Amino acid sequence: MLPNGPSPPSAASDTEAQGADTRRELGRLGEDLAAAHFQRLGFSPLGRNERTRYGEIDLIAFDGHTLVFAEVKTRRVSTHKQAVRPDQQPLAWLNPRQSERLRQLAAVWLYDKQHVRPSAHTIRFDAIGVILDTKDQLISLDHVEGAW
Repeated sequence: MLPNGPSPPSAASDTEAQGADTRRELGRLGEDLAAAHFQRLGFSPLGRNERTRYGEIDLIAFDGHTLVFAEVKTRRVSTHKQAVRPDQQPLAWLNPRQSERLRQLAAVWLYDKQHVRPSAHTIRFDAIGVILDTKDQLISLDHVEGAW
């Protein structure tokens, strides 16, 4: 502890911060790829990383008919040549609690009058799993429409 001041940052806290930054960058890259995928499907982005008081919605898109709230999970695997193991599949980690959370976040987002709320015929909750190699090259992108 320094006299009259805060203690210097520890190496552990620096490592943790770098790990969090790396995870954020990986997540951002996965969300970029998912947004591009939705655009290829004819959807327009309405929001990314939309914050509500309960948490964050990864991606919101609309195609004039369907409003989609999407959860994006991204993983990095060590090599492009090996098969991706089942435990490395990003969508394998989705669970019913996340479904309920996404529905709650969507309801809060729709209720908030500051957002443009399109008149949608259908509201859908999708999941997108992105797998990248160590050079951030896309290995696979799995899109499950109506995952929940």
